[in-house]
Amino acid sequence: MRAPFLFALGVAGVLLAGCQTVTPEQRRAADERQCLSYGFKRGTNAFATCLQRIDLNRDADRRAFLYSDAGWYGPGPYGGGYGPGW
Repeated sequence: MRAPFLFALGVAGVLLAGCQTVTPEQRRAADERQCLSYGFKRGTNAFATCLQRIDLNRDADRRAFLYSDAGWYGPGPYGGGYGPGW
């Protein structure tokens, strides 16, 4: 009786851990670490360009997800979005 409860509690903990959001400060720090790992130096135009490209790629990925069948509002087999059949 106790083992299934502990298992369910563990599964719930793992699922909730996946729901954590990243703050803008944490995201910026991760982006800076990524650009530094590429060899760019803080305060240079190349470093700023690296950060900008990471941000633009993140936005493009978000748009691609939203407008695909996997997204919330994208055109898909059930309609929705702004595509044909709207």
